[in-house]
Amino acid sequence: MTNEFLFLSARPEVEAVGPEYESVRRASGLDAGRLDHVRLDVESIADLDPRRYAGIIVGGSPYNVTTPEGGKHATQLRVEADLARLAERAVAADHPVLFTCYGIGVLTRVLGGEVGTLYGEEAAPVEITLTDDGRADPLLAGLPARFDALVGHKEATSRLPDGAVHLARSAGCPVQVYRVGANVYATQFHPEVSAADFIARAGVYRHHGYFPAHELEALRDRVNAASVTEPQRMLRRFVELADARAAG
Repeated sequence: MTNEFLFLSARPEVEAVGPEYESVRRASGLDAGRLDHVRLDVESIADLDPRRYAGIIVGGSPYNVTTPEGGKHATQLRVEADLARLAERAVAADHPVLFTCYGIGVLTRVLGGEVGTLYGEEAAPVEITLTDDGRADPLLAGLPARFDALVGHKEATSRLPDGAVHLARSAGCPVQVYRVGANVYATQFHPEVSAADFIARAGVYRHHGYFPAHELEALRDRVNAASVTEPQRMLRRFVELADARAAG
């Protein structure tokens, strides 16, 4: 089995794409030779078999799965169809795929859970609390029971899919991480970003409704005051687990 990983980005904003890839690469510990990159807004993955890679990481997006179908651009519809097929294949094969932020919404819907706007969170650092299952989970077991992560989303999982294992929550969002099978994970927060990464991304999305545009400086101060280290450890652990599985 290959030892390469794949990062799938779904951001139409070109100024955010490269930095997101670099954030994932640094946090995961992968060098560029082991981390392929496909921009879903530009190129379809069609019927990609996830087993072509040791693991796959799905990035965030300003897209929302809760947007009425008639209001979705053709590109978004294609991106969601690609990710839905990937989700189905990953779950069927129980193959390591990590769906983050926008990706958790796609996975939740594919598996019959519910996504809504009730538990959206403004761009900010928030405290994540592991559930009992989370504290015992291979991906999260080395993390503190409570840690800070960076969020910014207008929708979230409001009902877990049947069979999903609930791993983490925050005060404003009941489902922050869950697992399906042994190897498919979904996280609402961004595991890849450092404080500097998040602040730079906030500048790109200042007028997208994730926080009041005039509060950019205040957001920068809040993010810089937080200690956000554990989510990146989680991403590195995902790579370690996928590597171990690939090695047999």
